[in-house]
Amino acid sequence: MSVTTKKVVVVGQGYVGLPLAVRVVEAGHNVVGLDVDEMRVKRLAAGESFAEDVTSHRLLAALNSGRYSLSTDYADAADFDVCVITVPTPLKDGVPDLSFVETAAQAVAQQLRPNATVILESTTYPCTTEHVVSPILEAGSGLRAGEDFFLGYSPERIDPGNPTWRLENTPKVVSGLNDVSLRHVEQFYDDVVDRTVPVSSPRTAELTKLLENTFRHVNIALVNELAMFCKPLDIDIWEVIDAAATKPFGFMRFLPGPGVGGHCLPIDPSYLSWQVKQTLRHDFRFVTLANDINSHMPDHVVLRVARGLNARRKPVNGSRILVLGLAYKKNAGDIRESPAVAVALGLRQLGAHVLAVEPHVDPSRLPEDILCVELTEEQVAASDAVVITTDHDVFDYALVERTARYVFDACNRCSAETVERL
Repeated sequence: MSVTTKKVVVVGQGYVGLPLAVRVVEAGHNVVGLDVDEMRVKRLAAGESFAEDVTSHRLLAALNSGRYSLSTDYADAADFDVCVITVPTPLKDGVPDLSFVETAAQAVAQQLRPNATVILESTTYPCTTEHVVSPILEAGSGLRAGEDFFLGYSPERIDPGNPTWRLENTPKVVSGLNDVSLRHVEQFYDDVVDRTVPVSSPRTAELTKLLENTFRHVNIALVNELAMFCKPLDIDIWEVIDAAATKPFGFMRFLPGPGVGGHCLPIDPSYLSWQVKQTLRHDFRFVTLANDINSHMPDHVVLRVARGLNARRKPVNGSRILVLGLAYKKNAGDIRESPAVAVALGLRQLGAHVLAVEPHVDPSRLPEDILCVELTEEQVAASDAVVITTDHDVFDYALVERTARYVFDACNRCSAETVERL
């Protein structure tokens, strides 16, 4: 399929924007990657990637193609054909914070011209594209959405470190403010991904994203709470899940752990529950309960480790504890909202001397008060406890099983006599 080269602007060069920008370059378009973080822009421009889905080799290839440039100046977005907004949407005091989206839309509006297309990818509550982004773009440009320019929403489905489902082969939900907007949004992503899935409206696409993450959040909370009950019942939760997973219908395998992290699960379902509360005056009880269970899992892990040490006549205060993994998921370098970090800090608050092993995360992004070391036989042998919070494949679990005096495994990677599993 021949591609008509477009000027594409991707606002935000984080874990969503960077893979999208590089993929759009590979599809044959010219891309300007905009980000307010000057250090990030400099590092990316030098070919240093921080994202598992974009190797430095891929990044350099995009840069060397001459079709990918990076900037902190929105003036470089002038005359764009397509602009995709992929900025953060955090919670602030439990309330959705759309300030990054609003600021980006205001800046993009100054560069907006007739027949251009703007797409929001940032996760948000339904009606954001129509009631927040559209008015800002119209006010700043003097143009009419759906008539003079085209507007849509397409939720990101990035799964960092997933070797099977990448951006290009994961179906892409697309939407538009009206039919003509949908056609332009769909045509753009048809160049980028293998399959697009059009839906009737941006609010449908926005809720689709929230449903996907709320589904995971609630089911993880279910197995996390079950894991808490299984220990006093003297039942192995991992054996229970393995057995249930043999059923070929009506069951999906979700695993317990030290909590949930990243941008999606700790935050996105709260966007949905907030809007339900604000608009319908109802509590979204599933989300509230899931938030409560998952947010307290790090406390549960800290308590279990303390009890494990106590059973071995060792107080937490003064104990040397080696934490394996600080990222929020295996084989990834993202520590946003990481429960592993919460576990490490919780043990420190109880007086433990905490060391961590984390080969995937940029050391400059780690908490300053946690010392990182290499996973060696000497470090393991010197520790009163080893706590596995993120099961990176690079860890030598045989070394841990062979050497450690006590292991608390929140990820089901070890099985020696010295191991206590979640």
